[in-house]
Amino acid sequence: MKILTTQLTGLFQRIAQSEEDAIEETARLLAQATVGQGKVYFACFDGLETVELNALNSSEPFYKLEKWTTETEITDVDRVCIFTKSSQNEAAINLAKKLYEKFIPFAVIASEPPSDTNELSELAYTYISMKIRGGILPHPTKLGERTLIPHLLSALYIYEAVKLSYDEFITDDDELS
Repeated sequence: MKILTTQLTGLFQRIAQSEEDAIEETARLLAQATVGQGKVYFACFDGLETVELNALNSSEPFYKLEKWTTETEITDVDRVCIFTKSSQNEAAINLAKKLYEKFIPFAVIASEPPSDTNELSELAYTYISMKIRGGILPHPTKLGERTLIPHLLSALYIYEAVKLSYDEFITDDDELS
């Protein structure tokens, strides 16, 4: 338990230290939808749909968030945040390309760091890395694998950090201009 707590704390600290600006930029981007008639959508892939469920159904839901489906018609006043474990996820890349072609700004949250070979980071208006490099428990299984890859925990942590900034922006909409 101590090892798990220590490693998760380290992961969250790495995110907080290196992704602080990207988190604030993402919150600002999503808050742009609140200025007019826009909506916010979370397009979640790879088992990260829990982030959207939490954002929609928590005691303090994410303001102006609507449920996203592949049939959702997204307009230029809307904003989208894509959550995916891997920047190689084809469905996430296809959505990103559609948004990019329609000039709809969007954010991406994925495991990998941004790079010239990371297509999602190249297409996205803002990009946040979950800082996942592999499993985190030091006791490998019999096959030598790590036992916990905390994609969902990292995504939820980033969601909460974005929401804190987003809530500040929407209560002081002078920041949005």
